[in-house]
Amino acid sequence: MDSRQLVPAAVLAAKNGARFPNESEEYRIARDALLAEEIELRRHIERVARQRRALPPGGEVKKDYRFEGSNGPVSFSELFADKDTLVVYSYMYGPERERPCPMCTSLLSAWDGEVPDIQQRVALAVVARSPIERLLAFKKERGWHHLPLYSDMTDEYSRDYRAIGRDGSDGAAFNVFTRRDGTIRHFWSEEMGEATADPGEDPRGAPDLMPLWTVLDATPEGRAPDWYPKLSY
Repeated sequence: MDSRQLVPAAVLAAKNGARFPNESEEYRIARDALLAEEIELRRHIERVARQRRALPPGGEVKKDYRFEGSNGPVSFSELFADKDTLVVYSYMYGPERERPCPMCTSLLSAWDGEVPDIQQRVALAVVARSPIERLLAFKKERGWHHLPLYSDMTDEYSRDYRAIGRDGSDGAAFNVFTRRDGTIRHFWSEEMGEATADPGEDPRGAPDLMPLWTVLDATPEGRAPDWYPKLSY
């Protein structure tokens, strides 16, 4: 997409033509201005995605990490199955936790129904440092149907790919790997966090992986800084 050929966002917003019952002129002017910003945001998301896709080859994965899945031991390379790209989410449910991270759980609950669609394009694995029996028991409790869960009982993968903090605690991580001509490489990882957070803002990534926040961001209340998902209500 050549930005020089794009119609200005304000011009596109003016063509929108949307009106709702009993809205004021003040509301419509403000909404059209917001629409122009939303168009610019969409364009920026596309620019970032193109820049991400154009990354040079990442580091080669030279270790064939071992995991335990629902059907027994599995190697890292086997997680790809018949796909050339593998997405791995590191779930904060390590052995020191009595219960899993509610935020991770909220995210994965939203993903569960999308797994069959995701797996049409890429392989997906959800890795945690608890025994597989514990992970599968929680999967049943939560009512998940599709999430492929794996136990990293050696901690080796989790330590190498930023899923263990400096103090040894759990950390969530989102990593993408590729397999091209038989070589597995790291492609991209979410790297935004405390060090990259703006003042007064939650240290979240962008785009945000959680549909929950996308919905709440569209409301006047927004995402309250003192609210956190729970494992049960």
